[in-house]
Amino acid sequence: MKLVLATLAAVLPAASQQIPVKLDTKATQINFMLGAVLHSVHGIFHLTEGEFWFDPSSNRAGGELSVDAKSGESGNRSRDSRMATHVLQANQYPLISFVPDRIDGKAATSGHSEFSLHGTLSVHGSAHELAMNVKSDIETDKLNAIAGFNIPYVQWGMKNPSTLMLRVEQTVHIEIRAVGRIGTNGQN
Repeated sequence: MKLVLATLAAVLPAASQQIPVKLDTKATQINFMLGAVLHSVHGIFHLTEGEFWFDPSSNRAGGELSVDAKSGESGNRSRDSRMATHVLQANQYPLISFVPDRIDGKAATSGHSEFSLHGTLSVHGSAHELAMNVKSDIETDKLNAIAGFNIPYVQWGMKNPSTLMLRVEQTVHIEIRAVGRIGTNGQN
C-alpha cells in the first residue's frame, strides 16, 4: 500500500495554489505612447476592473483586466475624441480586456521577479494573443509591477489616425504601472 501511495504522489501533480491579485483601479496607471513625425503622443487609460490569479507551481493564470475604451486621455480633447470615436470605435466596442492564461518564467509570491504574462487581449471587437513583459515586486501583500507591450493597432484592423500633415506610427506602446494586493482574499 505504501508503494502505491508513493507512486501516486510522484505521478499526480502537486495541488495548485492560486494566488489572487486585486489591482487598485485608482492607483494603477495604463500609459500609452504613440510616435509621430514631430512629437510623440503620451496619454493614459483608466482601469475599470483588475482581478486575476496565478499559480506559481503550474504557471497557470486567470482572471481579467478591463479598461473603458472611452477613457483615453492625451491632454487634447479633440484628439481623444477622434481616438475613441474613429480608432477604437468605443461606442461599438466599449471595453478593452486582457485575460491572462499562463506565465513564462517564475512569478514569485514575494520579492522581485521578472516574467512574461501571456493571454488574450480583446480590443476593437477582436481577440489577439499577447505577451507582456512584467517586473513585479511584492512586499507582504502589496504588489507593484510594471508591464510593457506593443499593440500593432493598424494590423489589428483599427484606423490609422494619420493626416496629410501629421503621420503617426502604426504601433502603440503600452506600459501598465500596477498597484494592488495579493493574498487569500484579494481585497484592497
